[in-house]
Amino acid sequence: MHRILLLALVFLAACTNAPQQPASDATALTWEQVLQQAQGSTVHLMMWQGDPLINAYMQRYVAPAVKEQFGISLEIASGQGNAIVQTLMTEMEAGKTTSELDLMWINGETFYQLRQVDALFGPWTDRLPNAQLIDFQNPFINTDFQQPVDGYECPWGNVQMTLIYNSEFVKDPPRRREALAAFVKAHPGKFTFDTQFTGLTFLKSLLIDIAGGGNALDGAFDEKKYQQTSAQLWAYLREIQPYLWKEGKTFPDSRAPMHQLFSNGELWFSLTNNDNEVDSKVRQGLFPPTARAYVPDFGSIQNSHYMGIPKLSGNKAGAAVVANFLISPEAQLEKQKQEVWGDGTVLDLDKLPAEWKPKFESLAARQYAPPRSELQKLALRELAPEYMIRLAKDFREQIIEQ
Repeated sequence: MHRILLLALVFLAACTNAPQQPASDATALTWEQVLQQAQGSTVHLMMWQGDPLINAYMQRYVAPAVKEQFGISLEIASGQGNAIVQTLMTEMEAGKTTSELDLMWINGETFYQLRQVDALFGPWTDRLPNAQLIDFQNPFINTDFQQPVDGYECPWGNVQMTLIYNSEFVKDPPRRREALAAFVKAHPGKFTFDTQFTGLTFLKSLLIDIAGGGNALDGAFDEKKYQQTSAQLWAYLREIQPYLWKEGKTFPDSRAPMHQLFSNGELWFSLTNNDNEVDSKVRQGLFPPTARAYVPDFGSIQNSHYMGIPKLSGNKAGAAVVANFLISPEAQLEKQKQEVWGDGTVLDLDKLPAEWKPKFESLAARQYAPPRSELQKLALRELAPEYMIRLAKDFREQIIEQ
């Protein structure tokens, strides 16, 4: 089906109050008609709003752009993960026919849970005009936590976890798991990790290293492998726990307070899922100019994040138009600028129109983190979502509550 000319009938049926059109009309629905249906509508987007740069990008760039170009009012509500899943499940259980959400920022565990309860609309992403520019050959983009996206979520950005350290105090950052433990013991109170997504992603990197590295845990969740590797992980963490920040008796509840502790010098390390964040934070003056980022020799997880449309969305046409704008060269270029967000693009630069590729290639080089080409050599694929679910539960039981 041609990416530009045709969209599924459900776009038309769900974005108006008119009765659903007969299936035979589906082939008559062009992208221009979708744009017409989206004109003057409101798209309700739920997303994480924990970073001022991301919030500014959405409110000051995206929202005005879709209003000006397509007549769409973008209303953004704060919520992620469990909040999104709970909202959609509650609506389904209540028998609602229209969701309060039209678009959601999701990935990994949330994607898995929404697919399990059949709450996502799809497949739809291959019908977006700009989808032809996405690097769908990239396994870090076409697969989300070992799950093929299959058109049920639209890739939006791609990032890789890095460790951030203060080079004023850390001259030779630890590169191996054993060296990290030795460093933590030699410098009590200067290292920790949070209990949410970033910290759990760090634990997954350690788990993969314990399992043998590389693709040792690829594929479906394996209970036996998990039991063997997680037992060693908890033993490793218990060994270093007394030497962590606050003697490991408490952990930051997100990366934001961890970044603050790093900024004021209480911590010598922080963690981020965005390999460009250290440059952005130094530019903002939030990190000292001695901040640097790196990936240990055991590697770090690279993943993508996505936009999804609820099956019960009342404005699928508007949601599709917004998503198509988010993956446009102009929006992706703006988002990748270090002073704007620094989020990695999901576009294949070789597929871009001639005038756009040089613009991406001329973006300012990093000063405080290695180039992506160097980090890519140490990139690990995300694990099946059950690993993260189990790690979150077991980390609380095995470490926090002991």
